[in-house]
Order: sequence, then C-alpha cells, then structure tokens
Amino acid sequence: MHGDEAVHAVKFGALLEKNFYRYDSFEYHGPTLNYLTLIPAFLSAEKNTVAVTDRTLRIVPVFFGTLLVLLPLWLMDGMGKSAAIIAAILTAISPAMAYYSRYYIQEILLVCFTFGVIVCVYRYLQNKKLGWAVASGGFLGLMHATKETCIIAWGAMALALIFVFARHGFMADLRAINRRHLVAALATAAVCSVLFFSSFFTSWRGVLDAILTYKNYFSRAGQNPVHIHPWHYYLNILAYFRIGANPFWSEALILVLAAVGFAVAISRKNISVAVTPQPSAENVAQASPAAAGQARCLRYAPASESLFATNQHLLRFLAFYTLLMTIFYSFIPYKTPWNLLSFWHGMILLAGVGAVAIIKLFSNTLVRGMIILLMMIGGAHLLWQSYLANHKYYADPANPYVYAHPVDDVFTIVKRIEAIAHAHPDGRNLYVQVICPDDDYWPLPWYLRAFPNIGWWREVNENASAAPLIIAAPQFEPALMRKFYELPPPGQKYLYVPLFDTYTELRPLIELRGYVRKDLWDRYQTSKP
Repeated sequence: MHGDEAVHAVKFGALLEKNFYRYDSFEYHGPTLNYLTLIPAFLSAEKNTVAVTDRTLRIVPVFFGTLLVLLPLWLMDGMGKSAAIIAAILTAISPAMAYYSRYYIQEILLVCFTFGVIVCVYRYLQNKKLGWAVASGGFLGLMHATKETCIIAWGAMALALIFVFARHGFMADLRAINRRHLVAALATAAVCSVLFFSSFFTSWRGVLDAILTYKNYFSRAGQNPVHIHPWHYYLNILAYFRIGANPFWSEALILVLAAVGFAVAISRKNISVAVTPQPSAENVAQASPAAAGQARCLRYAPASESLFATNQHLLRFLAFYTLLMTIFYSFIPYKTPWNLLSFWHGMILLAGVGAVAIIKLFSNTLVRGMIILLMMIGGAHLLWQSYLANHKYYADPANPYVYAHPVDDVFTIVKRIEAIAHAHPDGRNLYVQVICPDDDYWPLPWYLRAFPNIGWWREVNENASAAPLIIAAPQFEPALMRKFYELPPPGQKYLYVPLFDTYTELRPLIELRGYVRKDLWDRYQTSKP
C-alpha cells in the first residue's frame, strides 16, 4: 500500500471498530471513501481492523473505476454509439486509470461522481424527468463529500456551459428548466453532502469545517516543495516516460485522439458521429429543390436549439470542460500524479470521438482497415502497460504513476517483526518502537495493526525505556547507541544486534534499520524451524 492508502485504511479502522469518524479540514479529504468501505467490510463479515484486508479496501475504488468504464454507454445518443464504446474501452485499458482504480484514495471516486453529474444532467435535459435531476444532485453532493478539489470541476463545468451556450440563447435554455426539478437537485446535493460531513448527523462541526477547509487549501496549494512541479508535469508523464533500460510508458495514442476529438467538437459543422438523422441521397434527389436544400442544411445544423439537444452541444461542452480542467490542474503548482485523472478522463471521452472521426474521414475500405489496425496496436500497447503497471512495476519508480510508493521491503520488515514476536513470550503484545522523522513510517502502521503495543516516535526519547525491538531511520543510530550503552546504569544494559541481514528500504533511498535485543534474537534463532 501507498502511505496515503494506509492512512485512509487506519482511519477506516476507527470507523469500523468505534463507529467514529470526524472530518479533518486540514488533511485526509472527504468521508465518502470511509463510509462506502463499510459495505464490503460488512459483506465480508470483517468486524475489526485486523480482519480487514487490502482487497476489502481496494474493492471500493475498483467498483467505481468499473462504473466509470460503463457510464459512457449512457451518452451513446449524444457522443455517438461507436465513440462512447471506444471511450469506455480506453477508460478500461488506460494505464493511469487502471493503476489508480485500485488505489485506496478518493481520486477515482471523485472522477466517477463528476462524470455522473455530466451524464445525469445530459439525460435530464433530454427528457426533463425528475429522477435524473435528483440523481445529478446526488452526484454533486457525493463530489463535495469526496474531495475538496471538486470546486475545480464545478468551475470548469460552469465556464464550459457559458462558452457553449452563450451564443445560443443561454438564458432561454435556463428558463426552460423546471424550477422544482432544480430545487430538488440542489436539495439532494445539500442533503447528501451534509449527511456525510456530519457523520450521519452526529457531528455538525464537520459541515462547517467542509467550508472552512478551503482556507487551508488555498494557502497550502503552492507551499510544499516536495510536490511542486512545472506546468507540463502531467503531460510529460502521459506523453512519454522512461527511466534507463526499463520499458517506455506512453499514452500518446489517447492524447492524439483527444486532440482530434477536441478539433471536431469545436468545429462549426456537425460531424459524422452526430445523432441528427441524415437524409439519404435518394430521398434528397426525389425531394423538391427547396426540400433538398433544407435537407442539406440539416446535415450541418443542430437538430434543436435546446440545451444539449444534439451531440455537438454535448461534445463542445466536453471539449471546453476538458481544456479548462487541463489548464487548471497544469497551473496549480501542487501536483501528484493521481490528480491528472480529473482531466484525463475528459481526454479519454474526446479520444473516443477523435477515433471515430479519423476512421470516417477516409472512405477507402483498405485505408480504414489500416487505421483501425494501427489503433488496435496502440490499444494493445496501452493494455500491456496496464498489465506492467499493476503486476510488475506496481512499486517501481520506472512506472510514471508510482509516486513515493513503498517498496516490497515493507513486507520483509513486517515478516521479521512477526517472527520475532512469535519467539517472544508476549507474542504480538511485544513492545516495539518505530522512530522516523516527521512521522515518515507509513504504511507500517497499517501492516502492523495487529500489534497493540507499538510506539511511534519522531525522535529518540532518552527518558523512555528502550523496547526489545526497534525500527529506526539511520540518522538516529548514534542516539540509539547512546541510549543502549551509555545511559543505562550498570547491570541494566542489553546488547542489541541488527534485525535485518541486508540493506532495507521503506521507499527508494529511504532506509530503515532494525535493532533487537540479543537475548530475544537468540530465542528467535532457536525457534526457527
């Protein structure tokens, strides 16, 4: 697990065991991830933190990642059937989407709920049914209760609507919306948000903190130098990434298709993926000159001027929305790679449109076949990268989506501690100290959750007794040697020996060392099979 995943997992453990959750306006994001995890935990009959598995936690983002694959199918009449299906396939095989769809963090939930708003609003504007209005409000509330950065998507949506409809009687379109349905949508959004932030009406302070949190976010956006990256950071890792002799990573196919889709969407003429019925050549020929001229105009004109009535309005909205999201996220100095999902999903939708447009651009069957073959080869490469990202390079910095991720040595550390505890009379009640600067020991608290007597320290405390087993960062070794051999009075000194046989890391270049009392080490050695 990534350190961030482990933090959320421990917070979920408090909710599961103590029915306790309080929104923290400074860290950790919104509560939906925690509360939604109660469902798989209940279905798996896991009643305490020790029983909860990584699979139980990660099935939540997996579920919403899968839902994100299926949602474009509800836009087939707006995007075009082929474009929607291709977008769904690209969502499924995109290495970035696949990799973070099993990360126990809020990002994939936010992307899913955001797209849920777009789908439900589109469907509502097609049939004006109350159910779609309420559903869009529910997704709005879930966005807010998931992550504070939802306001970026809201801003992009609002601006995209203005850009698209300012020239088409925007106010008239708004007046056409049933006000009761609008009120129902906003009320649903408010209730949904309040429900989660108030911990189901048990802590109203969380509702206020959900608003006050933006003071922290605006002030911290560019202050952490570790996560400050240039504006092109996201585009660089998506276009081409390679370290040494490792495989190269590229989702350039989606970038190129998205650029074509964007150009098609903002063009003045309608396109061949349009849902507007096209008159046949035979019918045009048989019609009167006036009717034939009208039919030719239908080929390029929207079928209706009502909001989102044609695919061109929807596609233009997606184009401007994606462009704005890309600009916003690129110019926010604070960057982590999973944040790119918010605009990347929009690019994937446009890529579906671009793929269909390129294929239909050529009438020659052979040329079309070659283009389709090239796209399939590109898709196979994306699928291969997804396999590598999730099954071979899942914790390797050679993977562009790996970011400060713990290495497999974490399991070595945990297994050795388990083995030492097995040799100790107290078993897992063995007292252990973990000493790392700035609490930089995650995800160990999650993997050592079965040990109730672990002390987590930022520095060596000379006044506290030394534990029989200590895990510490290398810079604390001089202070530990003093604590072991200089401070204790005669007769109360114990010899400590290294716990690990080889160099052991928490993350790349972040070493951890282990120290175990010699008498306990001897018991461990004799207890080994």
